[in-house]
Amino acid sequence: MNVSDPLNRLIGLQRGHLFAWVPVCLGVGISLYFSLRWEPGLTVFLITGVVCVVSLCGVRWLPETAGPFAVALALVAAGFLLAGQRAHLVAAPVLEFRYYGPIEGRVVAVDRSQSEKLRVTLDRVVLLRVSPGRTPARVRVSMHGDQVFTNPLPGQTVAVTGHLTAPSGPVEPRGFDFQRMAWFDRIGAVGYARTPLVLIAHAERGEPLAALNRFRLRLSAAVQGALPGQVGAFAAAVTTGDRSGLSGPTLEAMRASNLAHLLAISGLHVGLLTGFIFTTLRAGIALAPRVALRVHSKKWAAAFALLASAAYLALSGGNVSTQRAFIMAAVMLVAVLLDRRALTLRSVALAAVIVLVWQPESLFSPGFQMSFAATTALVWVFGVMRTAAWRPPRWAKGLVGLTVSSAIAGLATAPFAAAHFNQGANYGLIANLVSVPVMGALVIPAAVLAAVLAPLGLAQIGLWAMGLGIAWILQVAETVAGLDHAVRYIPQPDPIVMPVFISGALLVMLWQGRLKWAGLVPLVAAFAFWSGSERPTLLVADNAALAGVMTEDGRALSRARGHGFIAKSWLENDGGDRDRDAASRRAAQFATADDAPLSFRVGQRRVSVFFSADLETVEAACRRTPVIVTNRDTDAPLLGPCVILGPTEMARTGGMAIRLDNTDVRVSTVRGVHGFRLWNHSTTRATPMSHLPIAAVPKGSLLGSKRLEKTLPSGQSTNAVALGGNNQARKHLDAVTDPLDEVTALEKRVEHALGRPRTMPEQLVSRTQYERINPTNLP
Repeated sequence: MNVSDPLNRLIGLQRGHLFAWVPVCLGVGISLYFSLRWEPGLTVFLITGVVCVVSLCGVRWLPETAGPFAVALALVAAGFLLAGQRAHLVAAPVLEFRYYGPIEGRVVAVDRSQSEKLRVTLDRVVLLRVSPGRTPARVRVSMHGDQVFTNPLPGQTVAVTGHLTAPSGPVEPRGFDFQRMAWFDRIGAVGYARTPLVLIAHAERGEPLAALNRFRLRLSAAVQGALPGQVGAFAAAVTTGDRSGLSGPTLEAMRASNLAHLLAISGLHVGLLTGFIFTTLRAGIALAPRVALRVHSKKWAAAFALLASAAYLALSGGNVSTQRAFIMAAVMLVAVLLDRRALTLRSVALAAVIVLVWQPESLFSPGFQMSFAATTALVWVFGVMRTAAWRPPRWAKGLVGLTVSSAIAGLATAPFAAAHFNQGANYGLIANLVSVPVMGALVIPAAVLAAVLAPLGLAQIGLWAMGLGIAWILQVAETVAGLDHAVRYIPQPDPIVMPVFISGALLVMLWQGRLKWAGLVPLVAAFAFWSGSERPTLLVADNAALAGVMTEDGRALSRARGHGFIAKSWLENDGGDRDRDAASRRAAQFATADDAPLSFRVGQRRVSVFFSADLETVEAACRRTPVIVTNRDTDAPLLGPCVILGPTEMARTGGMAIRLDNTDVRVSTVRGVHGFRLWNHSTTRATPMSHLPIAAVPKGSLLGSKRLEKTLPSGQSTNAVALGGNNQARKHLDAVTDPLDEVTALEKRVEHALGRPRTMPEQLVSRTQYERINPTNLP
């Protein structure tokens, strides 16, 4: 028997279905680029480009069975190149120091932070005494004070006195990378201000995008004025994308009931809108026989639905999730115009290819993963149902379709929601079954009716009906969220879990033939791996000011206040109790009678954690404890063979995680895992315009006039103040040949210190000498 015969049959079964694997191969290449710990240079990109071209050109000379594999290799290489190109195209300066002083720029976005503070994103940024080559393209500032002078609108030029710093990295290895997200959003600094914004200039005429954003915010205000309270805020969110009016309790209730997806304009909203308009127009044309005989009702309805979805995209602010939903809807509506079947895996794959080519970084966003997971699963399940022998009765088709859609979409997105947000809603399916139909049958149609009647001054009719549906959804969310055990917290999965899960799911849905059911093996294995995932025994923050050790009751935190985002992220990733006060109270059991405030046990050794301790105290503990965490740098010589984790060391490595694997200690750091890339390290970063001299401040700028001094607090200098921070660590990194070697060396020193008996005699060792000690000579 010829070995190639089974392979020929296997490949033959995939003919006509291979296009669905195109975005998968692109995604593999994109993942390879982002998984690197170093920034690839021109040589790597040239070699990858050659691989891509040779693979494509070689298809015609390869056997028929090898052709698809050559194309797959070319697509993987193309994904790698697309990701690298995108990362360099969006390159913009990132603030390299802590800045305090005047900030001037044009408003491009207005929203709310997690703490419900007003937040503005500015471009055309001007910072005092900072050259254009070092000034971020965009900055995001949270306003902690009352805005008594102006209500910011897109297009306005404003100024404020505030603090700025570079976007922060992951709080722990393999955590959410805000630095990377900010890099692709071209946000080079984030911060806050306690003084009001000052309006410098109104929006310039001839800027359609700014005018559209202003119209959007005014429409949001009008909707919230017409509908009371949170009902109006919900209506504004689903019509204009403005979620600033939603309160914290409302958002929490929506998340706890798994209805938060109704607030973000995404595939559901665009799908409901286009479906309603398509169905209504086609039915309306059918009611006019003379018109129906002369026009292709299906194509006309598809064309108008496409225009409506484009208008909805513009009106909603054009955020990434809405853009992605529009692409998916546009692909399917264009398929109708071309007399193709709209809802196919090919259409979903084409939409995914467009998104990945346009924004490769979106592969890692929760919105992309959940949107395409739900859509792919729905198309596959309904495709299976079309070929099934059993069909539901005609009277039950709608109910069965609704139930199946809600169940499949919920099951498909649940693993991704749990992995990204560390929680799941136990009654989410019930909440969606009684809410999504109201959204599709009442809220969206009423919104369309309000838009149609608005020119006649009768929009209130549609808004009233819309308010009824929204009130029902909010009541469902509040009721479900109030049930016992409505929310379950889920620990962060190990890195292998989601790739294995996705591989199994894709094999089941995309592969043709009986071999597809082999995908159930990795699916089961993924959940088994997830259930066995263990959180780090000890976590240390990147500034050494916070540490947390895992106990039987949950993580114990070394401090009760400060560094709230880091503490919150750790507790969420643990998948347990998220009460910060309770976590800090657990640390009381680790208090010691000596000078060390806390002494955490890691295996057979201890780690002492200090806060604002003096040199003598640290030196005394160094004689007894192999590893010391302190938020103060101690540059003087220390007596004792301990490893010091201070601000300088932690700035070099990022957050640290220490795990126990039986009796072995494993140490990982943010830099050791995430590496040194464009978005997190200055020496690998492209710096556009860095060759330019310090330019003159733009004409009419507040920073170019003496009026600036009047806006600053009494006695405040107009100089921007570099507050220090990680400058020393950054200079050290810039001076070394390979910073990854330094990071690895520190990880090994900590592993040896915690994993071996102390045999080194006490001696006078300085910090610099410690850094040069061979790890094998350390305890």
